[in-house]
Amino acid sequence: MAVSYKKLWKLLIDMDMTKTMLRKEAGITTAALGKNENVNTEVLVKICNTLKCDISDIMELTNERTEQ
Repeated sequence: MAVSYKKLWKLLIDMDMTKTMLRKEAGITTAALGKNENVNTEVLVKICNTLKCDISDIMELTNERTEQ
């Protein structure tokens, strides 16, 4: 299984918000938003609080396997 943040990127587009704007408003670093990598729970909570959404609105588990 793999984690996908496609929902987050779509939500940002729908809200007319850039990744830079999200990082500034949520108080997170550039490294915190890696490309489909594991993200600290604290960062996910900050994103959800900033966007006023639930965790399931920004991420999902997929059947794709990650390369190790």
